[in-house]
Amino acid sequence: MLTRPLRDRRPTWPDVLLSLAVAVAGLVESFGRQGAGLEQINDPMPQAAGAIASGALLLFRRRFPMATLLTLTAVGFAVQMITDAAYYAAWHFYSTLIMVHTVASTAELRSRRGIAGLGCVLIAYGHLQTLQYSDVPEVLISAIFVGVAYTSGILLRRQIDRTARLAEHTTRLEMEREERARWAVAEERARIARELHDIVSHNVSLMTLHVGGVRRMLGDGRDHERELLLGVERAGRETVGELRLMLGMLRGTEDGDTPTPQPGLDRLDDLVAQVREAGPEVHLRIIGTRRALPPGLDLSAYRLIQEALTNVLKHAQAAGVDVTIAYGPDELSVVIINDEAGPGRTPHGGGGGHGLIGMRERTAMYGGELSAGPITAGGYRVFARFPLGDPAGAG
Repeated sequence: MLTRPLRDRRPTWPDVLLSLAVAVAGLVESFGRQGAGLEQINDPMPQAAGAIASGALLLFRRRFPMATLLTLTAVGFAVQMITDAAYYAAWHFYSTLIMVHTVASTAELRSRRGIAGLGCVLIAYGHLQTLQYSDVPEVLISAIFVGVAYTSGILLRRQIDRTARLAEHTTRLEMEREERARWAVAEERARIARELHDIVSHNVSLMTLHVGGVRRMLGDGRDHERELLLGVERAGRETVGELRLMLGMLRGTEDGDTPTPQPGLDRLDDLVAQVREAGPEVHLRIIGTRRALPPGLDLSAYRLIQEALTNVLKHAQAAGVDVTIAYGPDELSVVIINDEAGPGRTPHGGGGGHGLIGMRERTAMYGGELSAGPITAGGYRVFARFPLGDPAGAG
């Protein structure tokens, strides 16, 4: 059922214009048809007052629909009694149709308020039949107009209810979409954290072992240096332990003590071969000289390419994919381009969007940038740039 606060039913500018139109038209009718004939008005003043009253009532039709309809009927009855004439005032008929439409649009017919509104409409319709020389055609004509006004009000109310439900549904879907996007970001960050946990734990353990080896190689008389290295060794072991406590829960397994080897760009040939077996022809091109990258960045670049190729298999019917990796002096750039999708399919970036979320997270983590979207020639392009800083320290 359509329910709106009273503040939302205040007169609007269209209501004001409609009120003025009815009042002015009623005044023109009252004084323009003044005369002593059958279809003329002997005394225009009561008719003019009734027209002004009906125009004023229209201003309150949204807030008090049934009351204004009954009041309008009472005004018409009073004018009829004062003039003692059967003149069929057009202003009263038009106002009644507007009120009937408003009453029907405010409540569901199956509700108590809807039944009461229908009763008010029948009263108003019955009164209309006393304002004219009623024959069968006139009764039917007025019934048709009143019926159309009432039906149009019902249809308007249902359309408004449907629009409100659709708006609520759209808002709920938008909130769910945003929630799914937040979960996707959280899941991707957890996945990255699990991978970095292995990398950091491995490297810190390796550093600790090296420090321990150096400490044991020290000769006699180096007690101070040996003590310092022992402290570094202890700090390294504590760091590994804390990493396992803080991040080990993200692994979802009980064997978090054993770091899982993570892939890098050196394993890209195997990935390309797997995708080729699934269908599309993948062309891999390396620009520049391959060099060692920081483990986390190496893993992120590999995962980005893996996600892009996976999206091609999921969401596109591409025949070919070009993967280009360029090693620059200060940056690593990755470009993945697939040809145009087949009929009924979408480019790989047009899937659920979670793949792009993961790509952006991995790129942003290293201060890089990512762009993805369809290209003019057809197909889809993903571009990522990772700043490398000083190449000498990249290893």
